[in-house]
Amino acid sequence: MPLMNSQINEIRKRYSVDELKESANIMRGYDLICLAAAGSGHAGGTLSIMDITAALYLHVARLDPEDPEWQGRDRIIWSVGHKAPSLYLGVGMAGYFDVKDVVTLRKLGSPFQGHPHWLKLPGVEASTGSLGQGLSIAVGMALGLRLEKSDARVFCIMGDGEQQEGQIWEAAMEAGHYKLDNIVAIIDKNRLQIDGWVKDVMNVDPLFEKYRSFGWEVFVVD
Repeated sequence: MPLMNSQINEIRKRYSVDELKESANIMRGYDLICLAAAGSGHAGGTLSIMDITAALYLHVARLDPEDPEWQGRDRIIWSVGHKAPSLYLGVGMAGYFDVKDVVTLRKLGSPFQGHPHWLKLPGVEASTGSLGQGLSIAVGMALGLRLEKSDARVFCIMGDGEQQEGQIWEAAMEAGHYKLDNIVAIIDKNRLQIDGWVKDVMNVDPLFEKYRSFGWEVFVVD
């Protein structure tokens, strides 16, 4: 039987801050094992997002592993599709499947592909990997949920290099225009992208001031 909303919230509350830190470190260990077994992948990006992954999947987001399509669930969009191992580990730790199965990452026939594919794995909300598109998907979902009068939220995980994409700012403007209060954009500002330092490839700062200018409420977290 699918969990009720109150039961799901109780499960999330079992994780203290110390337990979330411990879970994030366990997930980092699994991440390195999976990348080593695959012989490829993005170590830096998957490791830098792991604290956020643990907090989101184990404490904050309302999810039901027994009913992945539950209409009341929170939606989590990984615009940074190359950080898929972190997504898989978060979903696995949340109880959707045995987290140790992620060791088949990038293997032929594995549901744990190099970029997430929503048709292959429960808990994945969108197929992503072409950077700059995730926030548009998230804004569309948030608008749809508001039309349905749902209290579900949409979380969108992005990188700072990704902020160089023009589509990001179209979506940011749209969210501000419609005053969406059911969407949370999370930017993993690790200062690096595949071509080098973000500031050298195309500087996106002052990043947080730009979002504020589009009407977003911005919090900076270390």
